[in-house]
Amino acid sequence: MSRYSKYIKKYKVAFILAPIFMLSEVFGEIWLPKLMSLIINNGVANHDIGYILKIGLVMIAAVLLMITGGTLGNYFAAKASVGFSADLREDLYKKVQTFSFANIDDFSTGSLVTRLTNDVQQIALVINMGLKMTLRSPGMMIGGIIMAVSINRSLAVILLVSMPVLIITIALVLKISFPRFQRMQTAVDALNNGVKESLTNVRVIKSFVRDDFEDIKFAEKNDALRQKALDAMNMVIAVMPIMMIIMNLTSVAVVWFGGNQVIDGKMQVGDLTAFITYITQILASLMMFAMIFLQAARSVVSLKRTSEVLDTIPDITETESCDYDRKVMSGSIEFRNVSFIYPKKNERDAETGVAVKREAAGTDGDEVLSDISFKINSGETIGILGSTGCGKTTLVQLIPRLFDVTDGEILVDGKNVKDYSLKNLRDGVSMVLQNNTLFSGTVAENLRWGNEEATDEEVKEAADSAQADGFVSSFKGEYEYMIEQGGSNVSGGQKQRLCIARALLKKPKILILDDSTSAVDTATEGRIREAFATALKDTTKLIIAQRIGSVRDADRIIVMDDGKIVDIGNHKQLMRRCEEYREIYYSQMDADSEAEYAAVQNELKNDKEVSK
Repeated sequence: MSRYSKYIKKYKVAFILAPIFMLSEVFGEIWLPKLMSLIINNGVANHDIGYILKIGLVMIAAVLLMITGGTLGNYFAAKASVGFSADLREDLYKKVQTFSFANIDDFSTGSLVTRLTNDVQQIALVINMGLKMTLRSPGMMIGGIIMAVSINRSLAVILLVSMPVLIITIALVLKISFPRFQRMQTAVDALNNGVKESLTNVRVIKSFVRDDFEDIKFAEKNDALRQKALDAMNMVIAVMPIMMIIMNLTSVAVVWFGGNQVIDGKMQVGDLTAFITYITQILASLMMFAMIFLQAARSVVSLKRTSEVLDTIPDITETESCDYDRKVMSGSIEFRNVSFIYPKKNERDAETGVAVKREAAGTDGDEVLSDISFKINSGETIGILGSTGCGKTTLVQLIPRLFDVTDGEILVDGKNVKDYSLKNLRDGVSMVLQNNTLFSGTVAENLRWGNEEATDEEVKEAADSAQADGFVSSFKGEYEYMIEQGGSNVSGGQKQRLCIARALLKKPKILILDDSTSAVDTATEGRIREAFATALKDTTKLIIAQRIGSVRDADRIIVMDDGKIVDIGNHKQLMRRCEEYREIYYSQMDADSEAEYAAVQNELKNDKEVSK
């Protein structure tokens, strides 16, 4: 809990004042029954109107004090709980931003959303309730006991029977409900994951007419959450009638024994009325405690879940050898005996979803990359080809440390990438990923993700280089045109070109394009390559492509297969000596390239004859 103290300190005045002001309600609740008993015993019994009015004015003053204190207490409780939750949510969000891809996979996106919203809200609710009840409930119980004993000690013995029964009931309910709340929150995670997946892929679902299938999947997750929520809430439902029975039986016992004392003249009617009220207050305060603890049980689960996020150590951090002043200057790259295995996910308890174990990267599993070594000079254009799943994307993601190598090292400008701060390293590298993502906002705002200080002229220049200026100019409002979430109101090719423009605006030393022109026609792609040659002549460019035509003019082409480098060379060299490259070329060959392919085959045939 010490980590949460900083959120309390910021709002410590509200945390202190809320329970103090709530004490005024306790004061009123304790004194009002006593004042009423005085009216009954003295005013009504003696027909003394003046006495009744005098005590009545005191009661009105007490009620006004209760209203003022209750209002202020609720205000400060709300201020403290809302402030606490807002600051906690902000820190959770900032922590998630430091996570590596592996860290995010450990939790799942849906679970992280739940932890930043639902779990934080549960904590806020308990803080709000706790501040209002921290002094009010015990104050009302202690005050009620004192007043009840002062009125009639013998009758107060009834509490020695009812209170232990209530306390034992509350303890049992808490013990049973805690794991049930854990399972409920895990079900909330599962539902959020399902909803996110369905909404993200809604176009695919509709195009394959799989609405019914997704409805069934959602219904299963929703039913699971409903069942787990009912399992948890059944305890709350069950405890209320039990408590009411205990309260009512206690009241009946008080009326029975107290009534006999009134008949015997040992107790006044007003005192019996006040005593019943105090007994009700005492038992009601215990019920308040029960509700606080039930909510706290759920809140403890939420605290554990938020603590998991805050306690997670990002897989990728700055090392002790990191030089925070070093920046990428030339953009040269070298891989030295690099191997990589994707890290395993945290193992989690099947019932609670709590992380219980994490295996280090490289302890098990197949290598995605194996013993990769090559050098890239500053300003070179490098193509990367290979079959699907051969490790092309993983290879380039290691350069800006989206993942860390399992073995070997990667050097940029002759220095290990771990010797750069993450900010400076990633500032020097621009990536256009396979999944092109745009954010809700204007075209200009999206492009300025590459450089928030860019002028309108620089934005337009980057868009022109990426062959995006033409279609942007046709939009209503041009660069002020609003992009919807995920870029749903632009085509795939337009989205790719906007993402390329965003990367160019960053003016990086290293530019990585991961199959980023797959949705662009060949003529437009050719113009983009021409723009790279002029606008980015000093930038090192790595281009992952499926089409040989996209990388044919590159200085060198890396051919990969099954996590290994098969060959490196330019187009002509690879056509002569690399069978895998020729196979890719042949599979994509059109009428214009048949002559080149035939010429290469003849050259190879002649070479074999000469060698004989």
